[in-house]
Parts: sequence; C-alpha cells; structure tokens
Amino acid sequence: MTIKRRMIAAVLVMCILAGICAAAAFGLFDRTKADDKEYSEGLFGHRETLYLWYTDEALTDYLNSVAVSYNEYQDDTRVIPVNTSGSEYLETINQASLHTDEVPDLYIVGNDSLEKAYLAGLASEIKPSGDSSDVRTLFPESAIHAVTYHDKQIAYPFYFETSSFLYNKSYMEDWAKAQIEAEYDAEQGEAAQAQADMAPPGEDSGEAALGETTAGDAASGESASGETASGETTAGDAASGESASGEAAVDEMTQDEAEIDARVKEALPKTIDDILEFAQNYEAPEQVEAVFKWDVSDIFYNYFFVGDYIDVGGAAGDNDKSVDIYNENAIRCMRVYQNLNQFFSIDTKEISYADILNDFIEGKILYTVATTDALAKIEAAKESGDFKYEYGTSLIPDVNENLVSRSLSVTQCIVVNGYSVHKDAANDFALYLTRNNANGLYDRTGKLPALSGVEFSNKNAEAFVEEYEKSIPNPKMIETSNYWVEMEIAFARIWDGEDANSELKSLSEKIMTQINGEDYVEEYIDVPAEEPEADDGTETEGGS
Repeated sequence: MTIKRRMIAAVLVMCILAGICAAAAFGLFDRTKADDKEYSEGLFGHRETLYLWYTDEALTDYLNSVAVSYNEYQDDTRVIPVNTSGSEYLETINQASLHTDEVPDLYIVGNDSLEKAYLAGLASEIKPSGDSSDVRTLFPESAIHAVTYHDKQIAYPFYFETSSFLYNKSYMEDWAKAQIEAEYDAEQGEAAQAQADMAPPGEDSGEAALGETTAGDAASGESASGETASGETTAGDAASGESASGEAAVDEMTQDEAEIDARVKEALPKTIDDILEFAQNYEAPEQVEAVFKWDVSDIFYNYFFVGDYIDVGGAAGDNDKSVDIYNENAIRCMRVYQNLNQFFSIDTKEISYADILNDFIEGKILYTVATTDALAKIEAAKESGDFKYEYGTSLIPDVNENLVSRSLSVTQCIVVNGYSVHKDAANDFALYLTRNNANGLYDRTGKLPALSGVEFSNKNAEAFVEEYEKSIPNPKMIETSNYWVEMEIAFARIWDGEDANSELKSLSEKIMTQINGEDYVEEYIDVPAEEPEADDGTETEGGS
C-alpha cells in the first residue's frame, strides 16, 4: 500500500469514528447494534475491531501509526487505541469489560499489576499464532520473568524502565587530558634528569647550545628544515614537508583522542569505592558542586544497593514462599549505603530526581543514577543549547569488590483481556506491536523496547538495555503491594543513621506478616560491623 493510500485509509478511519461519535451524541447510533454481526459487517465489512487501552499520552501518535500499519499487514482486523485515565485503571477496565459493548481487548499495564489482573479475569495466557509461539526467544530473561505468573506467560513485554549510571563525558575527557599531560611532563622531567645524571663530571651540558654543533645535529637540522646545501628550500621539499607534517598532526590527534577515550573508560567506576577514591583526588571545575549525587529519597534509584540480595517473590515475583529480605549480605549492603552519607551530603527531605537531573544538565554534577527518561531530556537540552557538554552511560557500579549491584525494573506489558471475544486477533496484534514495530519506539516516544537486538539512534541507550537484562523485575504479589513504600521508608531511616540490621529485620517481619496472615518474627542475625578505614583527613562536601 502506498503512503497516499495509507493516509486515505487513516482519514477514512477517523471519519468513520467521528461519524459514530456524532451519531451517538445525537442519539442516532444504538451502541447495542455494534455487536450485531449483520450491522457490523454492513458498516466495517468483515473486520474484527480490537480496542487497545493505554494511559500514557506519549504513546498516542505511535500507537495510532501502528494501528494504521497493522491495517495494511492484516486487513481483516482494525485496531482502535483508546487513551484512558490512569486512576483506578484496572477497575475501569473491569467495568468496561462487564458493562459495555466496547470491551478493551488489549491494554497496557505495568508488570507489577499482572497478578491482580489475572485473578480478576482481566489477563489470559498468551497464545501467539504461527511460528512465534515461543516468545521467550524474542526477549531477555528479565522481560520474560516480568510477564510470567505461576509458570504462565500472561502478557507481552512492551517497554521497560530501569536505572543506569550517567556521567558528564566532557568533564571526564578534560580530566583524562590533564592526567595524560601530567604523566608526559613527569616522563620528560625524569628523562632530562637521567640525561643530566649520565653526563661526565665537569662537562657543560649546554655547550652545544652555545655554538658547537655535531655532524649528526647538522644533518638532522638540514633534513628537518628541508634546506639544500646552498641554504635554499625547493618547492617540492616544502610541499613534502608540509604534507608530512599535516598527516603527522592528524595521526597524533587521532591517537590522542583514542588514548583519552580509553583513559575515560578505564576510569569509569566499577564500585562505589572507586567513586569515593576518585572524588577525593578529583580537582573539579568551579561549577561542579558534587562528584556523585543521586535521589536517595526514591527507591528506584537506591534499590541497586540490595537488589541482588533481597528476594520478594522469586525470579518472577509471584511466589509467596520465596521471600528473603533480612540476610547478612543485605545488611552489609545497607551499611555501605549508610556510610555514604559521610561523603555525600544529601538531604532526603530536600532532594528530588527532577532537581538532580536539572543539576546534571547545568553541569553541576559529574556522576548520577538516572532512569531512561533522562536520555530524551538531555537530548532536548542539547538541542536547545541548555546542555553544553557530552555525556555517557554505563552499568551501575557494584557496591564494593565483594557485593554486586542489581537494579530494579518495571516492564510495561500488552495484556490480552480475559473477557475479550477476539483473543486470537488480540494475540496477533500484541505480537505485531511488540516485535514488528520495536525499532521505531524509542525515536517516536522515548521509551526503550523490551525486545532483544534493537539498535538505537542514541548509543547511550545501550547501557540501560544491559542494566535491564540483569535487573530484578518489580514483584506482582498483591500481598506485597506496599513493599516499595516500606522499603523506601527503611532506606530513608538507614540513610539518616538508624541501624541497618534493625530496620531490615523490622521490614521483613512486616512483609512476612502480611503474606502469612499472622505475626512473624525474624531470628536476629549478628553481623559484625567492619572496621572503618583510617581517615586521611580529606572531606568530601557534597561529593566534590
């Protein structure tokens, strides 16, 4: 189908829908006739109509364009995206499924709501047709875990949110240049000193400079200047010299850039300890207020500290027998987190992610932890001239050499409604949306698709993809729906000085009581505190 025909088709769809709405508004359209086969075929031919509900307005243009392209791909089905309020979203879907003619056949929802949706009959096991019956080959393991409930895949992974490490690349390159220059100067100084030490006693090392020139020096001088024996320089020699000089300069510049880039990558922190060491030795530009600053008030930017050692619901977040919040490694991780308050003065009551990202854009922060939305915001700031630097992303550093980090992730999913009478068609469209159109999702919406193997116009998206692939999905269990609020409170109390052991014990007891329906008491775990390293007297105000 040509572009012109696509546009005509899209206009026709809009006109038909507008006509239906107008007729309904004037009482001319009986909604109960919409499901009558003869009436429906007379109006739309033999097409099935699928209603796709969603809440994020940023998806509107994208979903409408995919709906039009699907009409070309599968001309016996039409898809109508419906933007709906996010307030009591599942309840609204439930009411529409039971009491209206326009049942939402599919809808987009976070993976943490899947258990509630499934138990309410609003989610069904996915059954894609054709040769794509095993969608597990299309997505990373984290995405499959996110949409799995009691060993059933009950949704299609669409796009994700997670956190990654964000850094000011311009500052890092300036630091690398300074390091390389300092090392070069030191090498030159050492070489000069070594040459002076090797000179015979009493010999004036400056004689050559006062007038005596060796034959080798003369030959070298003639060759370098391109002069003839008579002192004249030929045009050919000059041209040859300039060309060689220019090529050498380009080669040297390329080598310098490669060396700087390698030095920056080498210096990116692998652990939180690396950040502390760098902060203590970094001579920050005047405008830099903090080497490392992140939103310590939001669990999404903190969870990586304990993500690998706390289990809430198992790999798929759906198993109430697999809960482990209070353990030795979790306690150690939270003690490391607490100790950071000595280096980075961040008030949990005054900080916000929006402020952190704005400070980063203004060049006030070297390192931070950001979610995927940062990419679009920074790119927009670059376009408007508000961000005057280059930036980069990498995996979040480990807690230390012995404790690894693991980020939290939320996957937005396409769910096939259990009440839909068009489940086969809904499955086909859901697969089409998540597989066939993933390459354009980021450029059109700023969302990062869950599909594996997608190439991005912004290479900084790749670190988020890597982080997502090893992330821990948000759990689905209804009994733990307040877990994140309680964990956020525990993080804030530990940051402000409360005992990490006691806080994690209390949190675990509260969550386990909710799951078991009766009081639960954890056995106290004695984890000796590690001896602090000797203070060298260096203070790191705000991480700078």
